Amino acid sequence: METKTSKLKSWWKKFRNFSLAILAIALILFVGIRYYYPYGEGVKTGQLNYVVYKGMIFKTYEGKLIQSGIWSNKPGGIQSNEFEFSIEDKIIAEELMRAGGKTVELHYKEYFGVIPWRGYSRYVVDKIVRIGNETPGDLSGIIPSEEE
Repeated sequence: METKTSKLKSWWKKFRNFSLAILAIALILFVGIRYYYPYGEGVKTGQLNYVVYKGMIFKTYEGKLIQSGIWSNKPGGIQSNEFEFSIEDKIIAEELMRAGGKTVELHYKEYFGVIPWRGYSRYVVDKIVRIGNETPGDLSGIIPSEEE
């Protein structure tokens, strides 16, 4: 016959193992959703300011896009609308490095958290939609030439 204490120990082990399994599943779900599930995606358009390859331990491609228009969080203030992003794919990064100063459309995914080996930003560019040949200072086609 089992004693009362051995039944209690058996019950406690089952409860402990069940609780640890639930905790492990919850932790895996949290990490998966926070760092690997993109909760937003879209396209941003603007002038490509720079793309750099940087990092101490994890080297990643980082870039900045200057969007047209100005806005501010404070009344009376002016601030440019900048979009800072990371790039996972080396081929995309190298193509953007050659497109500095041009108007580009970039498709990105937005994550809840940042992973060091993915980049320093929650926004990760995964596709180039379009690279325009015109630069924002280029007025050809808008101002008629004197030859016409």
